[in-house]
Amino acid sequence: MEQITFSTDLESNIRLMKAIFQGDNTFVTRRAVGHKGLSCAVFFFDGMVNNIAINQSVVRPIVCSDCERVTADELAGTILQVNDSRVETDTNKLFASFLYGDTVVFTEGDARPVVVNTKGFSVRSANEPENERVLSGPREGFTECFMPNLALIRRRLNDKRLKFTFLRIGTRTNTVVCLCYLAGVCEHKLVSHLRRKLEALEVDSVLDANYLAERIRDHRWTPFPTLGTTERPDVVAARLVEGRIAIVVDGSPVVLTAPFLFQECFQSNDDYYINFLQANLSRVLRVLGFVFTISFPAVYVALLLYHRELVPARLLFAISAAQRGVPLPVGWETLLMLFVLEALKEAGARTPGAMGQTMSIVGGLVLGQAAVSARFAAAPTVIVVAIAGVTGLMVPKLQTAALWLRFALLAAAAAYGLYGVGLILALVLVWLCRMHSCSVPYLLNFVPRVQAEQEDAWLRAPWFFMRHDRFAVKRDLKKGDKP
Repeated sequence: MEQITFSTDLESNIRLMKAIFQGDNTFVTRRAVGHKGLSCAVFFFDGMVNNIAINQSVVRPIVCSDCERVTADELAGTILQVNDSRVETDTNKLFASFLYGDTVVFTEGDARPVVVNTKGFSVRSANEPENERVLSGPREGFTECFMPNLALIRRRLNDKRLKFTFLRIGTRTNTVVCLCYLAGVCEHKLVSHLRRKLEALEVDSVLDANYLAERIRDHRWTPFPTLGTTERPDVVAARLVEGRIAIVVDGSPVVLTAPFLFQECFQSNDDYYINFLQANLSRVLRVLGFVFTISFPAVYVALLLYHRELVPARLLFAISAAQRGVPLPVGWETLLMLFVLEALKEAGARTPGAMGQTMSIVGGLVLGQAAVSARFAAAPTVIVVAIAGVTGLMVPKLQTAALWLRFALLAAAAAYGLYGVGLILALVLVWLCRMHSCSVPYLLNFVPRVQAEQEDAWLRAPWFFMRHDRFAVKRDLKKGDKP
């Protein structure tokens, strides 16, 4: 922003502010004159402020003042009756606060403005996130309002080591971003690494957490997530206790966490609020579901095209009878049904409310039955694709990776059979072994050279067995690395 200089003449400051915000009908200028001649000008944006706070805590004290003239320090410290008022000489910080809902007050004879916290824009309640519902446990979720989100985190971590570091990113939006971490628990190297990445960004706007996630994540071209995302404050508090760092973006209910490990894709919030036996069974089902959703269609095609001798005779006869009369080869038939499945999922997600769920269910049943009756697809193929679609919903954090791997394995199976499926899976495993998140191996518990202390890895141990944090990796810190 260009340098703006205010003067000691109140009328000049009023004309300057009106010139800066010319054409903005929400910009409001209010003159306030005291009993003994104290003259002030109050500036705010309609709809962004609490009108009652302005009338009772800003305008009324000025009108009732017995002073003839005061300085900006006296105005902020002795006259204005608000809990947060300060003299601001940095014009960038001044306008950043003003545009975010604060009120600016000028007094005659002093060129320094006073910034008063009078934010009052409407926010939604902290309801439970739709995508992260739990059977038991806390029901709160983050909203689009910045400071209430930080309050939700601080309320769960009553620790003086909890630190909030603010940054502003975006030349046009000037969005506030907060790095949250526990000093002494989170490594200083991790905080410095993420801070440097964020400060080096040159972007016009940041309207959501994903604007930052795609720029600062490791391995930008991988479909596997390397940054955690959540809308639940209890999850963020748990990650901070584990020594991780959270990134809160103003205007977004999604909070980023780092580092992020592959095993977290199979973890759920419910795992820590229910019995460990049930939690471990659910985790095993999620792992099997991910394996099924990416490999089941490919294995089905490979067996029918290249390895019929591996299929039991009765099952092979039943599938062959169902395939009789279908015009497409089994590979193209499965590919077409997978495309139909993804189209139904996308249409159901974009259709408002209950209508989308109804359309997805009815559309799937009607289209599946019609395709089988018209001999466009065989019933076994419809069953295989349906199983792949249902099991893919068990691991929502890996839906993107499952989509790409499902089609890649299907192409390999159609070309080379089970050998192609094995080759693609081996390449994916090598790829995952080479990945990392903030210098932490992505497959932490699969790499024997990394010494880790964990009772909560692929299976959750009972709470009475857990002696360490859920994410505790021994690293040698150099002297001076403590935050």
